[in-house]
Amino acid sequence: MTRIASVNVNGIRAAARKGMAGWIESSGVDILTIQEVRGQLEHLEAVLPGWHIFEEESPQKGRAGVAIASREPAIAHRTGLGEGVDAQGRWLEADFQIGDRVVTVVSAYVHSGEVDTPKQDAKWLFLDAMASRLPQLGEYAVVTGDLNVGHREFDIKNWKGNVSRAGFLARERAYFDQFLGAAGEPVVGQFSGSRGKVGELSDTRPYAAGRTGLGFVDVGRAFAGEVEGPFSWWSNRGQAFDKDTGWRIDYHLATPALAALVEGYRVDRYPSYDTRWSDHAPVVADYAL
Repeated sequence: MTRIASVNVNGIRAAARKGMAGWIESSGVDILTIQEVRGQLEHLEAVLPGWHIFEEESPQKGRAGVAIASREPAIAHRTGLGEGVDAQGRWLEADFQIGDRVVTVVSAYVHSGEVDTPKQDAKWLFLDAMASRLPQLGEYAVVTGDLNVGHREFDIKNWKGNVSRAGFLARERAYFDQFLGAAGEPVVGQFSGSRGKVGELSDTRPYAAGRTGLGFVDVGRAFAGEVEGPFSWWSNRGQAFDKDTGWRIDYHLATPALAALVEGYRVDRYPSYDTRWSDHAPVVADYAL
């Protein structure tokens, strides 16, 4: 069994000060993908002594940054999503030889975006590049990380209040319809017709038109079923964490062959607000490798 976990640490040095090392020690994780490192390799090595670590730093100091740490060394790694895409510090791939399989693990940090601004334009380009890259990852692959989109109404506690905001825009969600649609089949999209006028705003069908499914599996949704959450991020405002008013924006998106090997999945929600070491919780999956 291989345990793969993903977490947006909201700054590796801050997470370390708040107790991340304790979770690492008890988690039993074999491969850990990290987003929003906001630091250098030396800061990762201080938290993960003895691990094999790749990092893709952001050119903007104190921003973004992704990493992959593993108990056993990877056999290869790659960065970037192609020319013209702002993916530096946001996309890192590593290949691992596990038994007779080569497994590709991705640490991804999608732009948060902001409606009608250049930030959202960068997000569209990134999601387009993801759609092109996913089919190229190989038979056994998983894209993990903070993907900054709640795919379905189950994925955001207050979905009605967020249909016009980045992170739950119909056009954003249509990309996930494509990522998770049946491979090679036309993407239909989703419509919340039973939810009334507000629900109509979450209609992804116009944006799904012309797309072809890529066949990936949302491990979290497949394992948890058709239920609210489990959420992985909570705003620091108000009592969002205490009331579990969260978003499920941290994912394991796996190829069918790898998804078929999932033996367990969980979100390591913190016991209390004051024990959190990030505003995101680790997302952990066990694969029969």
